[in-house]
Amino acid sequence: MSLLQTIELQTGDAPSASIIVLHGLGADGNDFVPLAQELDLTAVGDVRFIFPQAPTMPVTINGGYVMRAWYDILGADLVRREDEAGLRQSQQQVAALIDRERERGVPAHRIVLGGFSQGCAMSLLTGLRYPERLAGIAGLSGYLPLADTLAAEAHDANRLVPIFLGHGLHDGVVTLARATSTRQALQEAGYDVAWHTYPMQHSVCAQEVRDLNDWLLKVLAR
Repeated sequence: MSLLQTIELQTGDAPSASIIVLHGLGADGNDFVPLAQELDLTAVGDVRFIFPQAPTMPVTINGGYVMRAWYDILGADLVRREDEAGLRQSQQQVAALIDRERERGVPAHRIVLGGFSQGCAMSLLTGLRYPERLAGIAGLSGYLPLADTLAAEAHDANRLVPIFLGHGLHDGVVTLARATSTRQALQEAGYDVAWHTYPMQHSVCAQEVRDLNDWLLKVLAR
């Protein structure tokens, strides 16, 4: 399995923390570089941001159009018809990026995994099953995929991992109800969820960036 292509941004020469940010459907690794540049994480030391590029594939819900995607979207119902094979393959690829950061000298407890929409789904899927404790998982405008398998597959190492969930009150792509059910499922499973909603659609807003900044400072505090 080859490593995903990535774009990287460092805030200094000696990163002591890494933040992996997974883009949404049809976007690419450049999508969240501006967000990273808005964050002020000076208090936690030098940070390496990693922006992976999802592979390209035909996406069923978009008429088979080929675009960057972490997995196929088979229909508007995000729960009943999931591309499990695609999800599992991307899970392995994302986990390999975490492994690489550890090989580069950043311990797992100093690595945050996060993403938007499909990237949020992949962050929850991968992070909760990862065998070493992460600093945190940040999910923006997404949902919990393969929810029925979480109880059996969640790794004890990340039972206490902090989770940030942000969602738009007017999201027409991943509905607020879907996000709320994700929050409830995680809380009922005992996870520490910081839940935020914003008056926006399927997007990111300035207040969400500020809230995320505050959360990152907490989970990456030395």
